[in-house]
Amino acid sequence: MTVDALQTEIAPEIAPETITITPLALDIGAEIGGADLGQPLSAQQRNEIWAAFVKWKVIFFRDQKLDKASFVAMSRQFGALNRGHNIHDVDPEFPEIYGVVKGRQKTRISGEPKFDPWTGWHTDLTPAINPPTATILWGNVVPPYGGDTQWANLAAAYDALSPTLRAFVDGLRGVHTYMSYDGVTLSKEFAERIAANQKVSEHPIVRVHPENGRRALWVSPKFLREIVGLTPTESAALLAMLKSHATRPEFTLRFKWRPGSVAMWDNRSTAHLAPRDIQHSDFDRQLIRTTTLGDIPIGVDGRKSKPLEGTPLLAA
Repeated sequence: MTVDALQTEIAPEIAPETITITPLALDIGAEIGGADLGQPLSAQQRNEIWAAFVKWKVIFFRDQKLDKASFVAMSRQFGALNRGHNIHDVDPEFPEIYGVVKGRQKTRISGEPKFDPWTGWHTDLTPAINPPTATILWGNVVPPYGGDTQWANLAAAYDALSPTLRAFVDGLRGVHTYMSYDGVTLSKEFAERIAANQKVSEHPIVRVHPENGRRALWVSPKFLREIVGLTPTESAALLAMLKSHATRPEFTLRFKWRPGSVAMWDNRSTAHLAPRDIQHSDFDRQLIRTTTLGDIPIGVDGRKSKPLEGTPLLAA
């Protein structure tokens, strides 16, 4: 099933009959009950889950009995899947999977850094012309405490801007690219992998959601590097303000993982923050990720994003 067909088939507003929805904050995050993700979902249940996903932007399932095969099969019910990662190695048996494993970033640098390499706030894979629609993350091995993930509601961030600033940013576009970690030197192998798989795209600063029409302040802090048409000084100053604004605490939600937890978020209207604290503990943390094939973002003026370098993300 194509992404366009999936979004046409699934209506964004359905009164739930087969699941329960427990909101976790005013406008982002809900826990879904009544769904066994290890088994095929009915069309109605899948539709209800998708409706909750679009409305709440990130949804969570607890106590799920999964393995890699059933996790991939479940993920496929929500759209075609990307390769697990377009830079790093993936499991040859399950190329749709990417392991979000503690300590993985330290293999990407050369020498001893002065501080831990860290991705920080980001929206997944925005350097690509067609970033994923959804990211799905399964807590396979989680610590007893620490290692929480946070999400920010980029639609709420846009709504909170002044009318004057909204009118200004509505017409802006920004360049997203893979960049090295600030303050560290990349290992030779990792630098070569980035160079061989580099993607650069020009996206609208304000993205219009293709299903509900809401506008989101689509500033992926890690990957958005400059605003088109502004001087470097203007671009840096405005980006610093927008990125800080987008992740203000009132727009965010924090999730505590338990074994068997699954998170699924709308990459078109959120940013998320991986934990840093877990790197300083002895606890293991292994999460398994899939992403669904996305479409090309569209701005307020109706213009689509523009590829500057590299190829689109493809289905695995």
